[in-house]
Amino acid sequence: MKGPRAAIFDIGNVLFTWHPRFLYERLIGDDRALAAFLDGVLTLDWHFQHDEGRDFAETSAELIAQHPQHADLIAAWQPRFNESVGGPVPGMHDLVADLDSAGVPLFAITNFSHEFWPPFRAEWPQLFDRFRDVVVSGEEKLVKPDPAIYRLALARFKLEPHEAVFIDDNAANVAGAQALGIRSIHFKDAEATRRELADAGLIA
Repeated sequence: MKGPRAAIFDIGNVLFTWHPRFLYERLIGDDRALAAFLDGVLTLDWHFQHDEGRDFAETSAELIAQHPQHADLIAAWQPRFNESVGGPVPGMHDLVADLDSAGVPLFAITNFSHEFWPPFRAEWPQLFDRFRDVVVSGEEKLVKPDPAIYRLALARFKLEPHEAVFIDDNAANVAGAQALGIRSIHFKDAEATRRELADAGLIA
């Protein structure tokens, strides 16, 4: 059985730094008020509903009903979502370019809103044009680490599990891919990832 021939990337906190704080620290000047808002109102668990495929119009209406005093801040989440992206993770876009130049097929599986993904992807054509396909959880209504999203991705990418290396910063997502026989890297930084991809034979 031959080794891996393709790389499958996560996006948030692998290719780009991301956290709601990056947006809301621009909108809330007081550190304690910012922490209270992110811990008790616009939480990561609430946002995860968008990754699962729910529409922002529904989730925001529900959250505003619970926290009407924060209506304007909640309403800003979708139109200003790209401001929650801190920028490229150091070294990772170069690694993607090097893999692409070496002829390695590139793919991604991302937990991402079906509404937020198109405007985000449009900001980074130089990067994402290198990818042959991206499975977006919100479009499929499947999220990592559900085994179904990995099976769907492998079928779409026309890969057998042993033909891919998967890179993700979330340990549960890594374990989910490994359970299906996909060689996986728990992402820490670009240098370590490059070494592991070299060990897998994907890059010199």
